Parts: sequence; C-alpha cells; structure tokens
Amino acid sequence: MTHRFFKVLPMAGAVSAAIFASQGFAADAVEEKTTTEEVIEEVVANPTDILTDGWTVNGYVRTGWRITDNGVSTDSEFGKPDYATAGTTGRNANQVEFVIGKMTEFQNGVWSELGIRAEYGNGESAFYSSPGSENTQDDGRFEVKEAFMKIGGLSYLPEDAHVWAGRRYLNRQAGLLSGEFWKQSSGVGFGYEQGQSGVAVVSVDPGEKDNKDNIEEKVGDRATMHSIDFYSYGHEALGGSFDYDLKIMLQGNKGKFEKAYGDNAATNGVGTAITYNRDYYGLDGWSTTALAYGTGMAANRGVNFGAWSGQAGGGAADNEDARTLFFTSYGVLNINPQWQMASEVTYLHGKNIWGLTESDAIPVKDAETVDRLLVAVRPTRRVNDNFRWEFTASYGYDKSNWSAETTTTDYYTAEIAGVITVNADYFGRPQIKPFVTYLYKDAKDGWGADFDNEKGVFQFGVEAEIWF
Repeated sequence: MTHRFFKVLPMAGAVSAAIFASQGFAADAVEEKTTTEEVIEEVVANPTDILTDGWTVNGYVRTGWRITDNGVSTDSEFGKPDYATAGTTGRNANQVEFVIGKMTEFQNGVWSELGIRAEYGNGESAFYSSPGSENTQDDGRFEVKEAFMKIGGLSYLPEDAHVWAGRRYLNRQAGLLSGEFWKQSSGVGFGYEQGQSGVAVVSVDPGEKDNKDNIEEKVGDRATMHSIDFYSYGHEALGGSFDYDLKIMLQGNKGKFEKAYGDNAATNGVGTAITYNRDYYGLDGWSTTALAYGTGMAANRGVNFGAWSGQAGGGAADNEDARTLFFTSYGVLNINPQWQMASEVTYLHGKNIWGLTESDAIPVKDAETVDRLLVAVRPTRRVNDNFRWEFTASYGYDKSNWSAETTTTDYYTAEIAGVITVNADYFGRPQIKPFVTYLYKDAKDGWGADFDNEKGVFQFGVEAEIWF
C-alpha cells in the first residue's frame, strides 16, 4: 500500500494554515503577531496527530433451510469437505461473519490498520427457534476469529512495507466449488510484508474438539505448533501471475509429543506450493491453478496450517513419513452475456496420513495411501438482471484403506437451482437460492444409517447469501 499522498499532506496543511492565519491577523491588529514560519512550526510540531481516521464494516451471511427426502434437517455434508461432492451441501444453518477494520493515517506518514473478524454459527446445522439460550453446543458459538494490527509507513522501512501481529487467517484461499480452504496459516503470530512478499511466524495450540482432550491428557495443555511462512505473490509470466509459498512447521513440545505417540510421530514438516493465476485457460474469465506438496506436519495439502496440523491419531500427519501431493484448478468462464460456467478439478494423493499407515496388521497393497479426485462444473443461465438458473454436476472418487481391504468409492452429484438475486452475475449477491440436489454414493452402505443405507438421496433447500 502506497502512502506518498499522505506524506505530502502535512506540509500542504501547514502552508494553508499559514495563509489563513496571516489573513486573519491582518484584519485584527490587536491580535499577537505571528509569522508564517511560526504557524508551520506549530502545525508540524505534532507529527503523531491523526490526519485521517475511518472505520469499515464488512461481512458475510449465509442462512440455509435444508432437509432430506425424509423431511428432516441433517448434519451431513455428504462428503463435501473430502472432495466427494460439490452441491449446496454446507451444514451451517445460520452463519454470520462481521469484519471490522479501522484505518488511521498520521501526520508523520505512518499508518495503522486494525482487523477484527467475529463469527457465529459455523459448524452448527440445527434449526433453532428462540427459547432464550439458542445454542448450548460447542459448534457454532460466537467467536472472535481474527484480531490483528498492521503498522506501515515507517521511516526505517521501505515505503511499501509494514509489520503485523495478532490472530489471523494468513493468505487464505479456497476451492471454487468444493469450498474447502486448501491454503492458510490460521493462528496467532507476527510478520513482515513488503509489496506482495513476506515472512511470518504463526503458532497454534491444539484446540480441535476431536483431538484436544487426547493431546492434553498425554502431553499437557501446551503442545504449541509453529509455521514459519515465506511467500511472494504476483510475479507476472506466461500470460498471468505466479504465487510462491514455503512453510516450515515445528512442534514445540517435541520430546513430550514423541513420548506420547512414539518416535515416529510427526514433529516437523515442510510444505510448498506454486499458484498460477490467469484468464480462463486462454478464454474470457479467470482461473487459479495450484500444485502443493507437504511432508510430516505439512501433510495437509502442504500449505494448510492450523490446530489440525501435527496431531497424531487424527491429524493429517500421523507420522514423520506422511506425504501429500495436492493439485487444484478452478475458475469462471464467461461464455456470452447469458451463460457463465464455473469449474473445479482437484486431486489429492496422501501417504501415511489419517491413520493409513502400513503395518503387519493390514497386509494390503497400498494400505497406507489415499487418493481423492473431484471434477465439478456449474453452468449458469442469466434470464434477466434479477434471476438466473444454476446447474451443478460433479464426480468424486475416493480410494483408501480403513480396515483390512482397499475400497474405492464413486460419488455423483446433480443439482438445479433458481437464483433470485440483485445481480445475475455468477458472483452477484445478495441472493436467495431454492435448490434440489441428488447425491449418489456407490458404496455398500450408501450414505449410512441416517439415510436408511440408501445410495441415492435427495436434499431440498433454500439458501440465502450476502456479502457486504
């Protein structure tokens, strides 16, 4: 961010003040005589005075009424977080986010920025009424997700540099149709950025509900993990731009962690990613293509760091031999004024992750590997400025071993939605979207006991969504 304009303003303000002052003094000879130089000196004598100060409030709201063909609400996401499906299957019935920012410019050219993100309803699928205390569960409670400060314009740093500290989602990026965040550093830390490049340290204590008690029991309540991030974005080449990420992850309580989980537990890791941004593969639109690789604690798609990293017995990195290769490519094609199409292709290959570790107890070929693939498209048809049709189709594939044999599962999704909106562009919001989704899982027990072990099920819903 460039602040040359604000560095010129103090002197301009001083000169204006001097002119105004000298005019006033000429009109009243009784007033004490003050020179232009004295006025300028008085104006610039307080370099920390606030020049501009402003608040911004942004946010996101998604509320969804979603029932199965049995007429009941469901907590199932139908494998969407695992790249199995791509319909409107998010579990959150009532998700609200507020992002509050405060930007301040000072007379000496220094600027500060405050960022706060608060969230309610994430992970909670129940339909609540208003009995008083609405949500008594761990999921979905009101939380402050981000709280950080930036300071830039410092005389001893380059003009486009700043430092930051606090809790944040650093460099977060998600798939377009899967909706899964494949890149982020989620935790508390600090960093230095210059232009689109930077270095940061982000740390977390295990806090995921499925692992917290287990880790605290074995290694105490401080099993702090760290990610040292190096990144450099926006390098123009080959008709687009490239982003580069490198993350080095470390386990703070390495000795206790190994004692609790064994010498083979992942206590460090390295992840890297390269991202290519351009038009829609040579056509009108945009696309993002990324390739990531991670080892050990970085075995969750290489560049996805948070409380889930490095947790033996449930995290992505069960041991130091964990490896993942991750590829994703998604974007939106502008076909003509009436038609657009979103697409996503995502592939994940993991070894020795999620408990899939080779052993004598499971003498199955490739028992320690998992392969997942998602291919999804969503054409949209603009009827007028305030209505569009939306069609979604996807194929998902999962090959893994959870017991004594390797299983292969195929997933199919088909969805149609009529979108009532203010702006019929693909990203036009606000919108209300009635939809019908058919989800098929080619497995022996189908979607499980909650769905009578049916392989093919319908869901019906209406989703309201707005960014502001």
